[in-house]
Amino acid sequence: MISVIEPATGEEMAQVHRAGTEDVDKAVAAAKAAFPAWRAVAPAERANLMHAMADALSNRASDLAETEARNAGKPISDAEGEIGMVVECFRYYAGAPERLLGKTIPVAGGVDMTFREPLGVVGLIVPWNFPLVIASWKVAPALAAGNTVVLKPAELTPLTALEMEKILLEAGLPEGVFNVVAGPGSVCGQRLVEHPDVAKVAFTGSTEIGRGIAEAAASTIKRVTLELGGKSANLVFADADVSAAAAAAPFAVFANAGQDCCARSRILVEAPVMDDFLSELEKTVRGMVVGDPLDRATQMGPLISSDHRESVAGFIEDESKIAFQGDCPDGPGFWFPPTVLAPMSNDDMASRDEIFGPVVCVIPFGDEEEAVRLANDTVYGLSGSIWTTNGAKALRVARGIDTGVLSINSNSSVRVSTPFGGFKQSGVGRELGPDALEHYTEVKNVFYSTEVG
Repeated sequence: MISVIEPATGEEMAQVHRAGTEDVDKAVAAAKAAFPAWRAVAPAERANLMHAMADALSNRASDLAETEARNAGKPISDAEGEIGMVVECFRYYAGAPERLLGKTIPVAGGVDMTFREPLGVVGLIVPWNFPLVIASWKVAPALAAGNTVVLKPAELTPLTALEMEKILLEAGLPEGVFNVVAGPGSVCGQRLVEHPDVAKVAFTGSTEIGRGIAEAAASTIKRVTLELGGKSANLVFADADVSAAAAAAPFAVFANAGQDCCARSRILVEAPVMDDFLSELEKTVRGMVVGDPLDRATQMGPLISSDHRESVAGFIEDESKIAFQGDCPDGPGFWFPPTVLAPMSNDDMASRDEIFGPVVCVIPFGDEEEAVRLANDTVYGLSGSIWTTNGAKALRVARGIDTGVLSINSNSSVRVSTPFGGFKQSGVGRELGPDALEHYTEVKNVFYSTEVG
């Protein structure tokens, strides 16, 4: 059995069956058996089923949000927003079955046409930091495109995925189309990647594990989508609204206790406004409410586990680099204060490695050219922000930064209708928006001769 721990208390919240290789094989077999009938479902009927699943998830939104808040340690308001996005994601992709259009291509001697065909059984492996919402980014387009699914949630946060399985079946999804296996990544995840009947693996997690998945998938030439690590930059230019940038910056890195691959964990500040920025930043950080995830006043919860808390603490080698910290509870649970390190160099370990916790490095820069160079001086390229009132500069810098998702005068990274994914070692492929559907289908080309018969 898996003992599911509540991060805010350190106590057991639930026990669930620990899946193993045999469970994965059964789930894949069920998905394979269900695939022919599911791909044959008429587009309009599949769209109606997607809407029914969205309705069913919406009806359970309150319960799912509370479970997510407790199991992942996230503020209840954040959890409610995430469950809202789960519902939105199913509704968005409900429009896909009737819009997966092919093309007709002018050729000599006949008609050439293309079709978008589902892949078959897809294995979806999701992380513990955003358990259900990231699952929906994969599950909804996969089902809409006509694939069948085996979903592996993280061992630490399996509860809402298991509830989703029940909810979708109750909404009318046929047996075998959607299957959940909750077990260790080294066992269940590895088996999904190696299984000969799995056509594609979509994974969200660390770059290290993603590298191993890509290598293992190569043996059967599996399609892969990898959404991996990040060390994103938040660029603040001297002509920006410094107060607004400083007020927004903490929530770009301390949201979800910094356990976010999109976290803007490097703040690059133009030297002339460095002192002003830090002064404004300190006001916001010291005012952050860190505490009980179910308290609506809470802005940041605990880290996911004791082991992870030790990992985060290990990045603060030199306490003299701590410019200031916020408060956090002393009692049971896996707490860590929001921490600002400044001034830092881009060569410091904390500035280069993905900490995945509420720690941000503030780094000065001299001019626009140096800002872009520092932003790009990382193996990652997932997200980032640019703060400036100069529109031409904003676009120059946005074009110069090698990253997949950028915001100007904002920290917003993710929308259901727009593509999400990274450059460099932050991943392969895109999730969300119409782009995701391309990763859950293959293009089939058919030539029909008009010269015979």
